[in-house]
Amino acid sequence: MQSINQEPKIALSQTSHAEDGYYIPQPHDRNNPSVWDALYLDQAIPVDPVAKSYMIKDLQNWTRNYLLLPIKLIANISLALIMTMKRLLPFQFSNYKLMHRSAAWFLKTFVSPEACYLIVRHICLGSNIVNFLIDNGPDATIAKSTLYPLTVDDLAKNAFLEHDLILYNFVLDYSKAQQENPHWLQQVKDRGLTYGSIQPVPVEVDFSRRRWLQLDLESAIELFKVFYSLCLTSEEFERAVLSLEFDENFGCYFSTVTGDHNWNHVITNRHPLAPESPFGAARRLLLHGIITEYLHRYLELAKVASDSVASKKTLTN
Repeated sequence: MQSINQEPKIALSQTSHAEDGYYIPQPHDRNNPSVWDALYLDQAIPVDPVAKSYMIKDLQNWTRNYLLLPIKLIANISLALIMTMKRLLPFQFSNYKLMHRSAAWFLKTFVSPEACYLIVRHICLGSNIVNFLIDNGPDATIAKSTLYPLTVDDLAKNAFLEHDLILYNFVLDYSKAQQENPHWLQQVKDRGLTYGSIQPVPVEVDFSRRRWLQLDLESAIELFKVFYSLCLTSEEFERAVLSLEFDENFGCYFSTVTGDHNWNHVITNRHPLAPESPFGAARRLLLHGIITEYLHRYLELAKVASDSVASKKTLTN
């Protein structure tokens, strides 16, 4: 399997979005090196080059420097009020349709195209990852994810709620299948890994849409977590927050299947048996998105290496 540190060069022509909003490194000034260039060009942990470019652009957004801290304060005060109110009320309420339609409108109106791209892409990467584990798991008949939004408008179709439900249903189905087939891992090793579920993820976002106020990704998440908590029951919101700490579990799933534990150090969302406070959910969601990008790139590189080995065997035969 190809090492996680071996990153092949990817041409910008592979994406239709490269010409608009793509980060372009500057000439190297040894007396004044750019932190952004260093982040973008460093290959210690491989990331899809297009996604990484938009991450860097997102980090450079002025709203992150000037608005993120006051937004965090306002968001957490509002979240505390909503959570207290919902726990005191004798009934629970939710409105999924309002939540998702408002999310799509909010993203298109107040959030940068780079952040929108990363959000839509994340949902698709999650489906690829779950489907890979099913293909190489104890029961290949477990229902696969079909959640692949193409645009921000597609998120209005209950995409966020469905994303969480897919994760939890997968964990329950996967755990049951492991118990029913205790020799599954050896069977997977005997037949070899398949990477058919690791496919390119097309995302359509209008990068020509530019306004004076376009929030960065973390600021947008901070604000929307408040509305998310309002539109879900207390139990549903708690479930959504806790799902972020399942990153550690998914890392263990992949290490078991691939036999490679060397990349697990990149996982920072850990210990779901000791749940974190919901007030830090936005930061952990940002990290969850980055960790997902790391893992998917790892699988893309493994797929390239696997295809290369298969091609050599074909030529030899």
